Formats: sequence, structure tokens, C-alpha cells
Amino acid sequence: MVSAQFTPGRGDTAPLPRIPAGPPSRRAGGPLLKAAGLVAVAVVAGLVWWLVRGGSSDEAPPAAQSQAKEFQFVVSDGPVGATDCAANSYSQVRQFFTQHPCQRLTRALYTTSSGAGRALVSVAVVAMPAPEDAQQLKKLADTDGTGNVNDLVRDGTAKIPGAPKLADGDYLSRVTGASVTIVLSAFFDGHSDEATLQRISKEALDLAPGA
Repeated sequence: MVSAQFTPGRGDTAPLPRIPAGPPSRRAGGPLLKAAGLVAVAVVAGLVWWLVRGGSSDEAPPAAQSQAKEFQFVVSDGPVGATDCAANSYSQVRQFFTQHPCQRLTRALYTTSSGAGRALVSVAVVAMPAPEDAQQLKKLADTDGTGNVNDLVRDGTAKIPGAPKLADGDYLSRVTGASVTIVLSAFFDGHSDEATLQRISKEALDLAPGA
């Protein structure tokens, strides 16, 4: 399902069909209605039993289906792990790591397509010693002109013909506990579609290699 067609939390259902008005049927009080009554009693009894057991039965109601993804990501390179974040970053972010060493850095590259556009996506996960360190890193990296973690194309690890400059593309980050996930995405061949690129970055946050 395409995300533009999906509206989470709506939960709308079609109205129940109306029963045509008409004279009462003699069959209304017959065996069919009695059987329906017994089924209703059984359903209610089963629900009560499930609630009494704390809802932990193996027969618990199924969970709601998760939202379908709009994009399919294919690994192009990585994941590549490291423990020296200062050596794998630049500018003020590099200076930050010299004073606040990370515990681990995991990076990977993906490709995905949308219509005629093909995008390259970098996903980096930085594990910091504490949540407050992760928050500081995110605040710094989110600020323009402060540098970033090197993507695998920038540092020469990945050799991808025609790879776009990811630093000039879309940027998105998220903190989860003591980890920071940083996503960079850009289209190949100069293709431009900012709205689509932002949706790609948002979905790529969930890839988080090695997190």
C-alpha cells in the first residue's frame, strides 16, 4: 500500500446493511434465532474468560497490522562497523567525538526507487555512552554547517558509479535511547523530488543497521 493512501488510526468501517422493513416473520422466533442466541452467549463467555486470564492467552485477539512501506531498500554496501567516530566524521561533529567518544558506529548504503527516480541512502547509527550524549550529538548534527558522520561514499569505502553527493541531499535524524540514527538521501542523475526524498529518509530511519 502507498503511504499517501494510508491513514493511520482512522479505523472506519462500512455501515451495516439495513434490514428491509416488513411484517414480522414467524421464523424470527424459530430455531435459527435460538442458535444465534447460543452463539452470542458463547462469544461473550469466551471474551469474559480471556479477560479474566489477563489477556495473555495464546488465543488473544490478533494485533493490528503494521503500516505497509512505500519503498523497498536494497543494500549497496555495508553494514560497516567502527569504534572511532572521530576518525569517521568531520568538522564540529568530529571535534565533538574527540571529547565525547562513541561506543560504536555502524554505517550502510541502500538504493531505492520511486517512479523514474533512483535514490542512494546512507544510514548511520551512532551508539553513545548515555542518552544525554546522544541528544547533544543530534542537536549538533542537526545544525547546518557543523559537519556530520562520513557516509561510505564520502570516505571512499563504497565505489558506486554516478553516486550523488549525499551531503547535498535530504537529512534526517532520530534519537533512540543512547543511539542516534542519521539518514542522508539523494537522487541519482540530478533527479529532483524533495517531497519523495523526505519520505524516503523517513522510512530509512527504520533500517538502522546494527542498532
